[in-house]
Amino acid sequence: MVLAGIGERQREQCPVCGFIAWRNPAPVAMALIEHERKLVLIRRGEAPLAGYWAPPAGYVETGESVPDAVIREAREECGLVIVLDELAGVYSQADVEVLIVAYRARSTGGRLIAGDDASEVGLFARGQLPAQQAPAAGTATDRWLHAVILEVTAPWQHAASC
Repeated sequence: MVLAGIGERQREQCPVCGFIAWRNPAPVAMALIEHERKLVLIRRGEAPLAGYWAPPAGYVETGESVPDAVIREAREECGLVIVLDELAGVYSQADVEVLIVAYRARSTGGRLIAGDDASEVGLFARGQLPAQQAPAAGTATDRWLHAVILEVTAPWQHAASC
């Protein structure tokens, strides 16, 4: 592979066959689930941010839509059946290889249980989210994901007013 000017960027290209190695971010589906008037968070069992509390999330697989992936990830990581309410946001950063699509959702069934790569699952009332320091070390993905978690959970950071 050699670097070649293709479009407005330098891209890896095979000098023999012309194959271009496109580097595209992988889509990740995230669920901000309200269950029993509380926010569902899982403690991540794997990198990035192993040990941190985060909304259930995972890669969108070939053959499924982003909304379908959000629903699947919720079931796999916390055992809940959910319905999606609205798009919460789309998050990307130039030096990170994923793109997060987050939806607000509510549970309609299932049983709350840690699954997949979640080491535990928790329910957190408004104003009661766990304090989590930014990672002191780690990758750009770790630092970015921490910032995304803070942003998507911001509505839950303060106690509800009457």
